[in-house]
Amino acid sequence: MKKSRRRSPKGVLRLPDLEHAKSAVLNSLPSLESRRSYEFAIQNFVHWYCSEPRLALNRIVVTRYRMQLEQLRLAPSTINQRLAAVRRLAYEASDAGLLSPELAAGIKRVRGVKQLGVRLGNWLTAEQGRALVEAPSLETLRGKRDRAMLGVLLGCGLRRSELVHLRVEDVQQREDHWAIVDLVGKGGHVRTIPVPGWVKKRVDEWMRESGTASGRVFRSINKNGTVWGNGVTEKVVWYVVRNFAKALGLEKIAPHDLRRTCARLCHVAGGDLEQIQFLLGHVSVQTTERYLGSKQKIRDALNDRIGIEPAE
Repeated sequence: MKKSRRRSPKGVLRLPDLEHAKSAVLNSLPSLESRRSYEFAIQNFVHWYCSEPRLALNRIVVTRYRMQLEQLRLAPSTINQRLAAVRRLAYEASDAGLLSPELAAGIKRVRGVKQLGVRLGNWLTAEQGRALVEAPSLETLRGKRDRAMLGVLLGCGLRRSELVHLRVEDVQQREDHWAIVDLVGKGGHVRTIPVPGWVKKRVDEWMRESGTASGRVFRSINKNGTVWGNGVTEKVVWYVVRNFAKALGLEKIAPHDLRRTCARLCHVAGGDLEQIQFLLGHVSVQTTERYLGSKQKIRDALNDRIGIEPAE
């Protein structure tokens, strides 16, 4: 009986080898969001790698790739995310016998880019948030849906992907309070999210008018103003937020900014940091602090009144 030969590790990986390793990386990721971002990052690297003549996949090459990303003036977080994808690609290639463990270990040692300072996100004030959730018209079915969507984003702090996959069965009563129970979020983390009464009222109104009784809460609406399909895409959520924010003169507001706003307004209202962390589903409390923007106060800036400003 013929013994199957194990592939000998290579230095230069061809496109089929890279595609095999990429598939292994994507199959190992539980989150759809992670798979999407890793696939984009790996495709970007593969395109660059294959455009170079017969480069060995090693630490020096990945360092060159990092320098290329820096020249494009990408944000440090973007560069580090792409490097993480390349490290994962090298690990899977090594595990499959396509790349030597020594080369994979060298790639793992390529350092990311230091991020100096903390980027300031976008937040809405309570008044702006109220104006945004009341912007859609209640005269149309689409307006009722959009009001409910904006209410869930701002009142519960959900991510776009979590909102589009929200099911009727997920909303249950716990401790005499409505909640989204056992929501599976980013990285497979499970959390339960309290639903404010005003948010539940908007969702109920949408479900009643649209005839939604099971399955996904939010559905597409065609040009005739009737419900069709079994859900909405993340792109729909993006357009709803951007269009109504723009109509109010709020530029560059994305769905994730409503999640940040939910966190900050909870904090301003006296919410405990740990409870806000539970609400958002963050593993690290440092991530929650960044969402709050609590390290730097812009509205009550400490340099507004330092004694050298001109008298008015």
